[in-house]
Amino acid sequence: MKTLVAWSSGKESAWCLYTLQQGIMKGVEVVGLLTTVNDVYARVAMHAVREELLKAQAEAAGVPLWRVPIPSPCSNEEYEEAMARVIVRARDEGVTAIAFGDVFLEDVRAYREERLRGTGLSPLFPLWRIPTDILAREMIKWGLRARLTCLNPKLLPRSFIGREFDSSFLSDLPPAVDPCGERGEFHTYVYDGPMFRHPVPVLSGERVERDGFLFMDLRLTDAESTS
Repeated sequence: MKTLVAWSSGKESAWCLYTLQQGIMKGVEVVGLLTTVNDVYARVAMHAVREELLKAQAEAAGVPLWRVPIPSPCSNEEYEEAMARVIVRARDEGVTAIAFGDVFLEDVRAYREERLRGTGLSPLFPLWRIPTDILAREMIKWGLRARLTCLNPKLLPRSFIGREFDSSFLSDLPPAVDPCGERGEFHTYVYDGPMFRHPVPVLSGERVERDGFLFMDLRLTDAESTS
């Protein structure tokens, strides 16, 4: 089953890739990382990670990047048109499934299932219903390394931006915050882990507040930078 992984650059999509690499779903062959990219700023949508870091992840994973350009701002109609085009490409190339890193949000899962219904592509959810406290600690235990690139300051203190996603981070989280940030509290960039052949060397940069969110701008180290 040729499968694309919906790739946000963050920890759940990376762990989704790893579980598929480990054969948790029999007969699945990952053939691409599917990512929407803001075509104006060349950054991953929502996570705001630079495209050069996205490309470095794909190279480290040894999996082709399927880049889906979207405008900024992007209406829901424009987003769905962009995804419809990539679905046509996927079918033409023999892809039969898209795997998502969703864990428990029923409305998000229902939306994905609805958008793929009748397309010939099956939605896969290898992380579905894993308790997020267990999932977070398993990711850390088995070597996933990530930094917070975006947080909602209404839900998580600003001091958490740029922090490592590690055991200390989990211990410091306010009780109401989901350990994986599944309610939009925070987003991450994965720079190392068992899904990669080698780490992606990154440096923390400027902190930027925009549209109600706080971002940490990560860059590749000079030796690895492609821009």
